[in-house]
Amino acid sequence: MASPTPKPDIPGHHLFDGEMARKGYAINKMCYSFNSAANREAFLRDEDAYCAQYDLNEAQRSAVRNRNVLELIAAGGNIYYLAKLAGIFRLDVQDLGAQQTRDDKG
Repeated sequence: MASPTPKPDIPGHHLFDGEMARKGYAINKMCYSFNSAANREAFLRDEDAYCAQYDLNEAQRSAVRNRNVLELIAAGGNIYYLAKLAGIFRLDVQDLGAQQTRDDKG
């Protein structure tokens, strides 16, 4: 059996592959739930309880609390699902892009 192809190392980027999909399953499942207006309202009523309902781990919960797209992606979030969450926070595609292009060096 051949060894798996190594992931490319692209500084500042997270490759969304099968491993990341498994890592982010809970956050992506929760974000998918926001297709329902009732679920969006439930999240806004009690964000922490809603995150607990989907078994988000501490890194995912922290990223949600921080409203930080890069942290959400690092925690396994898929940008297409995260867009649902961003909408609840009144963020648009430009806001998401801006978070992803920040220069952390200063």
